[in-house]
Amino acid sequence: MRHRIIWISLIVLAVTSAGPVLAQEVIIYPAKGQSQDQMEKDKFECYSWAKNETGFDPMQIPTATAPPPKKEAPKGGAGRGAVGGAAAGAVIGGIAKGGKGAARGAVIGGGSGALIGGMRRENQRKQQEQERNQWEREQTNAYMQKRNSYNRAYSACLEGRGYTVK
Repeated sequence: MRHRIIWISLIVLAVTSAGPVLAQEVIIYPAKGQSQDQMEKDKFECYSWAKNETGFDPMQIPTATAPPPKKEAPKGGAGRGAVGGAAAGAVIGGIAKGGKGAARGAVIGGGSGALIGGMRRENQRKQQEQERNQWEREQTNAYMQKRNSYNRAYSACLEGRGYTVK
């Protein structure tokens, strides 16, 4: 369980840290001849203002806003399906044709049960993978929206102080 939490955390971090790359950093030009010291002061003040306005801090490590989907215990499987199918096949074959029918029914039922059990487990795995991918997309989109809102506020503040921001 602990390893799974570590992996989930690493995946979330990888997905959400891709955000700053996608959300382009702003480029600031001192259009009114502001000094480097003045520009640094203005950048910090605008950072603080934009952070307070949007509730987003680009300096913080991204975190998930919702827990990842829970993994369900594996259902069925080829071995379990084979056992169930063999038992059912033996009963049905025994009723229909006696001893030889029971053996033949067990073989056919076992093969069919293994196939169905394997397909059921694979479908469950695919469903969980789709849920996980959907969750990751939602987390990335939420981060990007907050980041873009922050960038707009930060840019507006700097432009109001006489900087050209692109």
